[in-house]
Amino acid sequence: MKSRLLKITIGLVLLAGLGIARSPQTLSSQDCASTVAALEQRIETQRRLLADWAGLIHYGSENTELPKTKPDDARVVFLGDEITERWGQGKTPFFPGKPYLNRGIKGQTTPQMLVRFRQDVIKLKPKVVVILAGMNDIASFYEPITQQMLAENITSIVELAKANNIRVVLASLTPINDSVTKQSQLRPFGKIIGINNWLKDYAAQSGSVFLDYYEAMAQGRNLKKELSEDGLLPNDAGYAVMAPLAEKAIALALEKQ
Repeated sequence: MKSRLLKITIGLVLLAGLGIARSPQTLSSQDCASTVAALEQRIETQRRLLADWAGLIHYGSENTELPKTKPDDARVVFLGDEITERWGQGKTPFFPGKPYLNRGIKGQTTPQMLVRFRQDVIKLKPKVVVILAGMNDIASFYEPITQQMLAENITSIVELAKANNIRVVLASLTPINDSVTKQSQLRPFGKIIGINNWLKDYAAQSGSVFLDYYEAMAQGRNLKKELSEDGLLPNDAGYAVMAPLAEKAIALALEKQ
């Protein structure tokens, strides 16, 4: 009991420090516990950022243990944030039997992916890279990132890939919904649609393959409720929709000369 009261007290202090505290009378113990858990997660994220901003050690040991590729190997790297990282952690496996590597890191933005692109993609010598990035840029978790900055980061990533003979699949951002929590408060619907329009145009301009998850997963502008538990992250059903679309896009990329 004392431990729980201490956590609630810490939560209120942290909330006050962030300028978002409400009167204690309006906060239930459940609200406080939930808030403390969220704040603890944010603190852990900040700790990791201070130690390794770009996540260069996240896959470091795994990368060194990979076997060398052969000329006819069709290795594919999936680069992204938590939507990519969580793929395969549920009941839906991550492309079983395929030489596909998951290099997603929770909470990452495009500047972080750009910094680790050489280590987590180029050095692994894939034939194709599938890039799903930008959702956390919109949320501005660590610093404000404009759509122009996001576009420049994606452009740099694509140019690095092409300079190293890696074919590119540019994935659309996935849709969201506000049915559980108000996801659109951090990631407005209009910004997601605007970035997806740019990604589609840039894919055509750069000779990349555009992978449209949004069209398959949206009902109107909302993520179909059955494809997510929180309105943001795909569940097993969501990944089951995404997987064949990714496979088709990879096949198209491999056909490109």
